[in-house]
Amino acid sequence: MFDFVNRKKRVVQVIMLLAVLPFLFFGLESYRRDSGDGTIAVVDGEEIQRREFEQALRDQQERMRGMLGENFDSSILDNPEVRFSVLERLIQQRLLRKEAQNIGMTVLDSQLMRTIADIPEFQQDGQFSNQRYEDLLRAQGINPLNFESRVIEELMLQQLLDAYSENGFVSSTVAKRIMYLSEVQREINLFQIESEQFLSQVEPDDAAIDSYYDAHQNDFRLPERARVEYLVLSLDELAVQQDVMDDEIVQYYDEHQNEFGRPEERQARHILFQIPATASDEEKETVRSNAEDVLDQLRQDPERFAELAEQYSDDPGSASQGGDLGFFGRGAMVKEFEDAIFQMQPEEIRGLVETDFGFHIIQLSAIKDAETADFSEVKEQITQNLKKQKAEAIFGDSAEDFSNMVYEQSVTLQVAAQQFGLSIQESDWIDRNSKEPVLLAHERLLEAVFSDDTIEDKHNTPAIEVLPDTLVSARVLEHRQASMQSLTIVKDEIVAHLKTQQAAEMALEDGEKKLAQLQKGDEIEISWGESQQVSYIESQGVDSSVLQVVFKKELTEAPTYTGIENPQGGFTLIRINRVIEPDMTAMIEDESKYRSFSQQLQQMLTQEETASYLAGLRQRYDVTISQGREDF
Repeated sequence: MFDFVNRKKRVVQVIMLLAVLPFLFFGLESYRRDSGDGTIAVVDGEEIQRREFEQALRDQQERMRGMLGENFDSSILDNPEVRFSVLERLIQQRLLRKEAQNIGMTVLDSQLMRTIADIPEFQQDGQFSNQRYEDLLRAQGINPLNFESRVIEELMLQQLLDAYSENGFVSSTVAKRIMYLSEVQREINLFQIESEQFLSQVEPDDAAIDSYYDAHQNDFRLPERARVEYLVLSLDELAVQQDVMDDEIVQYYDEHQNEFGRPEERQARHILFQIPATASDEEKETVRSNAEDVLDQLRQDPERFAELAEQYSDDPGSASQGGDLGFFGRGAMVKEFEDAIFQMQPEEIRGLVETDFGFHIIQLSAIKDAETADFSEVKEQITQNLKKQKAEAIFGDSAEDFSNMVYEQSVTLQVAAQQFGLSIQESDWIDRNSKEPVLLAHERLLEAVFSDDTIEDKHNTPAIEVLPDTLVSARVLEHRQASMQSLTIVKDEIVAHLKTQQAAEMALEDGEKKLAQLQKGDEIEISWGESQQVSYIESQGVDSSVLQVVFKKELTEAPTYTGIENPQGGFTLIRINRVIEPDMTAMIEDESKYRSFSQQLQQMLTQEETASYLAGLRQRYDVTISQGREDF
């Protein structure tokens, strides 16, 4: 079984999400309300709905909670990068599914049956139980045909990946060579020749300046530009203008107490005795009798609750935690369970409580009282909420009136400014590719600004929604055609560039000269830096490009000299004093270390090959994401 899990991790993960009790049977996440619909990505014509994405986030949360335990911080899933990675995994699943379908991949019935039979949750006394299989799926509202279709799909996906995940091979020779290269050290000294030290020696002449100017005309061409005045009608601007009376604020505070502070939360333990959906009355009474026996034990010794929960509870998600469900508020649990919990006193044990899942014995562990903020603390917040509500109620009509007015009064923004209580703003010079200010950087607005109607006839642009609930109309004040800047204007810029360029060339020339002298054995005055012992694993802060030069150089004698041109200008002289050989015999004889290193190499190889395969799929199929990374 362990071998099966290792070979079929993706299949097992998906199956466990469908079949394992902790998350789908009585985990808290099972009772969260669904998210709204909405397409967030399309893979080769197949949509990924927001509801599916939110469910994937919840699954990821439970996996992380299981791995990290008390160290788990749910706020990590608020990170856009983490949320985007979850979406990427959904996209990869779709791509693999498409590829499996296109190449006609199939799964034998015997393979499907063997896979399902190997799942412990469907076994009884170590053997697959069809009754248990059907009961578990039925209890979770899952049709066996749908479940088996999902398993078939995941098996096909795994077959696609097996070619990469199971066939990576690193030979012993390669492993030993890479192990050597990762451990061998070289002792070095560095000396930096900076280009800045040559700047004072450089003074470009007029001929060089003229030549550079003539050869780089496009660098000094100014694009078509305009300076505009503009009006912004936004929901926030309208909200500022709204009046709110004190009695409205008080009324809102009284009617929305749950918005200010924290509602009451309760922490509970439970022991679940599951009732199969197809259980007969006799079977149900047997379960009840077993539950009452445990309840009697608890009444005699309440301190054994955690012990008995771990022993008897059919909810694996909480049983391993002594039945602990953590803190939760109203609306998180099924009604019968919640009603009981919110009537109990701390440490009280109650049972049997019957729900659709079976019989529960419940213990209330702790209470967090509801907290409500003082009116003075939230008055300003309420005021802003009410202002925004009023603005939202009129924004649609105001936006339409604003659009009509800037169009009808096309040669001035003043009328619209007075009508809507707005201030006319002025920009600096902008062009068709301007990124600032943000309100003017919208593609459609810039296109309108530089249209003939706006430039030649001095008309207002249409009111364009540049951000949600934000309309902008602009009018050109000044316009300049694309033009070449004169040499007089850009001369200082050219001189600075030429000085930097020539200083870098002088530093390179000086470095190469000194290196040649050192390699010939000449004695020259150099203030070497402190000795460092570096390796590919322990770089000691040395740049990777320098490391490559250090380890590429053959050490026929010591010291040996080499060097490299710096990307930012200048030159790095390198003195290699000696090679510090690793004890390869001891490393190879340490079988656990050698085996671990080889496995890591193989994992890296398979990960690279799998990533390349997935990247190739991404290129072959059309993938569209409806939101940017920052929106997740």
